Amino acid sequence: MTQITGNQDIVRILQSSKVVAVVGFHSDITKPAYYVPEYLFRHGYRIIPVNPALAARGAEFFGVKAVATLAEIKEPIDVVDVFRRADKVPEHLEDILAMNPLPKVVWLQLGIRNDSVASALEARGIDVVQDRCMLADHRQLL
Repeated sequence: MTQITGNQDIVRILQSSKVVAVVGFHSDITKPAYYVPEYLFRHGYRIIPVNPALAARGAEFFGVKAVATLAEIKEPIDVVDVFRRADKVPEHLEDILAMNPLPKVVWLQLGIRNDSVASALEARGIDVVQDRCMLADHRQLL
């Protein structure tokens, strides 16, 4: 598909997406990897936390048990929201591309950009958002 940069496309994604898998989800409420998904949950999104350490403890957030990998998710995902450093993003490419069905969007949060991963995702028909915050965009655009 394409790399998403325009606000009109961001609005379309935010309005049409219902299920968000959060890679790098954090249990510390002061971290963006917690409070961004928590905000999205409060605004009607289903959040699936993806974090191996939290999954090993059987932790549950927003009524959903944390999973260790994207492969464990058994429902269609609209957005894979990534909270990992840019140099760690390639570690998740294979898992994302193995999802069935593929996610519609991979969203790399504010400060995260990896053009080679974005190109690989786009080649498989997945829209990519880089270096933007879902919470900030939701607040500003909706």
